[in-house]
Amino acid sequence: MDGEWLPSIEIGPSCNSPYELGFLIGQRFAPMIKSRVSTDKILQQQMLPFALSAGGNSLIEALSTTNRNKYPKYWDELRGTADGSGVPFLQVLLLNFRKEIAHFLPKKMSTSEVGNAEECSDVLVVNSSMALVVHNEDANVSVLGHVYLVKASRQGGGSFTAYTYAGELPSCAFGFNSHGVGFTLNAVPPKKEEVEVGGIGRNFISRDLLEAVSIEHALQCIHLPNISVGHSYNLIDLRKRRLLNVETASKNRISVLEIGSNPFFHANMYMHLQISQENDVNSICRQKRAAAIPKSSQKEILSLLGDTSDENYPIYMHGPTLCTLCTIVFDLDEKTLSIYNGNPKSENVALTFPFT
Repeated sequence: MDGEWLPSIEIGPSCNSPYELGFLIGQRFAPMIKSRVSTDKILQQQMLPFALSAGGNSLIEALSTTNRNKYPKYWDELRGTADGSGVPFLQVLLLNFRKEIAHFLPKKMSTSEVGNAEECSDVLVVNSSMALVVHNEDANVSVLGHVYLVKASRQGGGSFTAYTYAGELPSCAFGFNSHGVGFTLNAVPPKKEEVEVGGIGRNFISRDLLEAVSIEHALQCIHLPNISVGHSYNLIDLRKRRLLNVETASKNRISVLEIGSNPFFHANMYMHLQISQENDVNSICRQKRAAAIPKSSQKEILSLLGDTSDENYPIYMHGPTLCTLCTIVFDLDEKTLSIYNGNPKSENVALTFPFT
């Protein structure tokens, strides 16, 4: 596996097709992708057996048909990643459909563990002194050491940068493009009756966001009638110094919140879209703790996202099931994305990228 803390690949505009883009990513990170699928106990012990059952196969086929028809280019890209890495396509597909499958696993399997494979916490604020998105990227501990950065330039102009989980489409985490559009994501917990069987997958939607040319276009990418599982999107418009939190659900439901001067904290529960959802105790505890911590400066916000005062449900996670992979700051005034390694209280900036 790659020895860098955050290995990367840069793909130029000479790349001829979505399949080739995916193939180059898969080829570059083949050892990491193979390691992830082989060590992911949820994938190996729960999702694969389900996918090979009659009911599971039917669900995978429905998801595949919907997303292949809606996003043929991204489907080809995912095929390329599987072929480039030498990992069976089914296993790569399951990594990308984890959330869409979780509710339909047999009860003897731990659906909550599968569904809560990732969390995340965000603080968003736009006022006269700062315009920030500060984000903890939280995931199952199996993802540790299985992430990379994809920087891709497109034929005809434009580029994107995306923090990517091994074997998945860029990006189920965060990213930005040369049009000044960026995003971070928060998983949310709709109840089973709120999930559309075989609908559009979250990973395909967030891959599409990397192609958005404006925040209005990004909203069109998100607002779809037949999504499978809802999500929370923190959208960034660098050029207009604008932030939105957008919550979505199946059946064409959406709620858009314009971020202003009061810092807005989002964990992993719906905050403003009315929907039947599970009580995520982890998220509720983080939300309560965040409400008690000052958020009047970037330093205070970083301290908040580094908080570990609740031993059972800390904002900054360190195992045994979930961990914080990194913390990032999108600074709209400085026009930068900074990635912090370790607890953000220490303010150890590992990487900084121009966000233009």
